[in-house]
Amino acid sequence: MSDGTAGGTSRPAKRSWGLLLVLCGAIFLEGIDVAMLNVALPSIRADLGLSTGMLSGVVSAYVLGYGGFMLLGGRAADLLGHRRMFVLWLAVFLVFSGLGGFATEGWMLLVARFVTGVAAAFMAPAGLALVTSSFPEGPARTRALGVYAGTAAGGYSLGVVAGGALASLGWRWVFFAPVILSALILAAALAFVRETRVERPAGGFDLAGTFAGTGAMLLLVYGVVRLEHAGDGPALTAGVFAAGLALLWLFTAVERRSSSPLLRLGILRTASLVRVNVAALLFLAAFAGFQFLATLYFQELRGWSTMQTGLALLVMGIDTVLAPVLTPRLVGRFGNTRVLFGGIVLAVIAYALFLPVGLDWTYAAMLPTLILLGLAFALTYGPLTMAATEGVAEDEHGLAGGLLYTSIQFGMALGLSTVTAVSVAAGSGLDALRTALIVPVAAVAIGAIVIAFGLRTPATPGGTPPDASTPVEPSAAAA
Repeated sequence: MSDGTAGGTSRPAKRSWGLLLVLCGAIFLEGIDVAMLNVALPSIRADLGLSTGMLSGVVSAYVLGYGGFMLLGGRAADLLGHRRMFVLWLAVFLVFSGLGGFATEGWMLLVARFVTGVAAAFMAPAGLALVTSSFPEGPARTRALGVYAGTAAGGYSLGVVAGGALASLGWRWVFFAPVILSALILAAALAFVRETRVERPAGGFDLAGTFAGTGAMLLLVYGVVRLEHAGDGPALTAGVFAAGLALLWLFTAVERRSSSPLLRLGILRTASLVRVNVAALLFLAAFAGFQFLATLYFQELRGWSTMQTGLALLVMGIDTVLAPVLTPRLVGRFGNTRVLFGGIVLAVIAYALFLPVGLDWTYAAMLPTLILLGLAFALTYGPLTMAATEGVAEDEHGLAGGLLYTSIQFGMALGLSTVTAVSVAAGSGLDALRTALIVPVAAVAIGAIVIAFGLRTPATPGGTPPDASTPVEPSAAAA
């Protein structure tokens, strides 16, 4: 097979799939980096003597950097070059992940995680744009995105296992291991990744929009993070949200008048794109909340070790195998929307099955939920990634990727904060955990309803059905 670039220039299949392997390594690195740290938090607290607030800040700092700078990262990728941004920020990711491993104070970890999050915010949309612009629309792109999304999903699920193993050797390895992986990916990127031949968008950076948009994202993400501590300062939390919304209004006003906007508001008129981003937010909110609650259940209520917890959740990693093989075929036959809807419905069933969890449950009783979640991820994450850039001009793929990953980060922050707030309000112990488990069920149920609105339009093989109001060039059917 010989794939082409977006501009139609042929390139050998070996180089195209070598490039895909590099990009898959990077997106896997991002997922596994987050998951590993979550498992190692108790060890970090014990060694550095961190307070609960500081420990929570270590997690939140990454989310702030990632969510706050994602739109800017997408625009920078489109304007300055996808390869340039990918390689540069992969190097920054490597350096600051290593610095986190040498931290001796809490503030050092905060700085390291914040900058690592910023690096991921620039790297992720550039990586997605490299995939979409390096493979022609149709079967090749569908297969490539299936592999890419499956690898990303696998990073979230397998990272828990890797984190448990590394934390048993010492929590600093949770930071050093990504350095080794980053170095290998960086070396391969220099060999395989070439700048895509895509026409750059006109104009430059919208500085007013950049400051307003980044400030709004930072404040809104921080407000979401504060939800779990809202009882300690509800006025401050409300003030943060109010300031974030004010900046968001200012950002919208600036973008309407800018000749080279950071976010072209017209892109939000595509109903399918809005549905995909809302669904991504809700799906990842549910998963992040459930993973957090499951970890508490295994380790605090059942007394399992980090390694036992990781192994218990390992079965969810079946998405790593199924997504690249099964999902592209299903998308090619039924279209993104129907496959996406099926995956989210499976997630609703999975979380609902876990609601009556008890302290005497055997692992066999938990297994249906974990297997169904693995299947749900296999059927959902790929179509979300594929649909994120469908119907979007090639020179805005970085922006579309930025929107998707912004939604994902907001979702993960919102899910974690909401289940924590509900659990604290409900008291403690198993009853509180069961109450908080309602949140993931409700989130994916709403997500299923959102995607269901897209089922009314005819299916497009290999892609999301185009909205009647927004014509989209259909993809070719996947083989």
